Amino acid sequence: MQDRQVGFVFQHFALFKHRTVRQNVAFGLELRRWKKEAIQRRVDELLDLVQLQGFGHRYPSQLSGGQRQRVALARALAVQPRVLLLDEPFSALDAKVRKELRAWLRNLHDEMHVTTVIVTHDQEEAMEVADRIVVMNNGKVEQIGTPAEIYDQPATPFVMSFIGAVNVLPPGAIQVAGDAAGPAHASTAADAPLFVRPHDVEVFLQEEPGTVPVQLRRISHMGRDLQAELVLGDGQVVMAQIPREQLRFESLQPGSRLHIRSREARSFVPDYSI
Repeated sequence: MQDRQVGFVFQHFALFKHRTVRQNVAFGLELRRWKKEAIQRRVDELLDLVQLQGFGHRYPSQLSGGQRQRVALARALAVQPRVLLLDEPFSALDAKVRKELRAWLRNLHDEMHVTTVIVTHDQEEAMEVADRIVVMNNGKVEQIGTPAEIYDQPATPFVMSFIGAVNVLPPGAIQVAGDAAGPAHASTAADAPLFVRPHDVEVFLQEEPGTVPVQLRRISHMGRDLQAELVLGDGQVVMAQIPREQLRFESLQPGSRLHIRSREARSFVPDYSI
């Protein structure tokens, strides 16, 4: 790693407990026998960059999880790597800190312009931070693309199921607004399952053209949106994500009869070449 100018950030920080923040950040520079004055300047620059000015004298045990992760990043950046590798860098942190650090890391990348490779199982993290995403399944690359390409134009059923929530329904279980047969589908395979995003499920209190009846099992309030768990006549469950202003939910109770259709659906022609 050292000879190849690669910086590495471990999943669980791997900071030296007996060293202060400054000493942790300076470690790689000391191995390279930088002069003391140059090390001090570089450490000062990095602590400022990762917003830890005034924390240099503290030990890792005196820091929060998010602060320790920023120290680990500063230590990796100290040696001015050409490539930065991050192994699930935020998995040990709680959800709020993870979200804050994702935004911080994206801004840091834009400022430093260091090629960064992140390994993560958090789809939201990949979508928020990355310019390009490589989706892998059992060691096989399923698709490479921008976050928009991966989400809007998934190449395989695995990619569509893995990136974002999706309903997988039997053929013909739900109608697509405008045309149930083709334009909204990735293929027209008659026997292929339909993949429908929850936010593409339209929910109506009364029957509308092209809708199918469902029964409300549960409705959850997710802030601005509602999440409805709906049951088709054959027992198939459909999840719908609905903006609050689009549905009068106050009178809805478990067992309420509703009607649904899809704005968009996708199916995939089976690959018989494998």
